[in-house]
Amino acid sequence: MPIKKAAFKSLRQAQKREQRNKKIKKNIAYYERKFNKAISTADLKGAKEIYQVLQKALDKAGGKGVIKKNATSRRKSRLSRKIRNLQK
Repeated sequence: MPIKKAAFKSLRQAQKREQRNKKIKKNIAYYERKFNKAISTADLKGAKEIYQVLQKALDKAGGKGVIKKNATSRRKSRLSRKIRNLQK
């Protein structure tokens, strides 16, 4: 446990951020699973709808620093590639 008041506050802030970041990452993982399921069943319409939601969630996470910006771009690129391949 921290001794100084400022260190204790810093610990509390870090714990809050950790919880918030975990929630965001879990949400993204949930939508990715849903997206992959739609892709595997060849549901193009459902995949596109989920992709829109997932893209927004990834952009928000990248903007807040939960996920690095390049990782956000890479993941979005891979998702869009899966949709393009499904359309063919």
